[in-house]
Amino acid sequence: MGSSAFGQLRTSLAEYLAEIWSSTKQGDDRAVAVLARKALPRLVEALNAVLDEHSPDADGRCASCRSRRFGRTPRPCRAYLSAHLCLLPAADEPEPVPVAPQPRRSVVVAEPARRSVLRTPS
Repeated sequence: MGSSAFGQLRTSLAEYLAEIWSSTKQGDDRAVAVLARKALPRLVEALNAVLDEHSPDADGRCASCRSRRFGRTPRPCRAYLSAHLCLLPAADEPEPVPVAPQPRRSVVVAEPARRSVLRTPS
């Protein structure tokens, strides 16, 4: 990565996304809901900013994705294609099966055994 500005930006973003990913996979439902309310709007805003940079011109081509100085830009735009493939299910992709919440198990805590006090005859 190096110490370039790009390397530092990339590293910090990768760490942030990894933290969110890890927290959603390991956190309880309440913690994940709190995280989603905090992080999801920021993620949507960031993705919208990237896609705004890749808006197509009148010919439907993305100037940001231009690969050569006078070459034709690829269609579809790689940013839009990546976002679409990551966010929207494919037509042949099965719908996720909802998982019913598992009932909470009761935990029975045994009371400590009472010690009988032995009395010796006096």
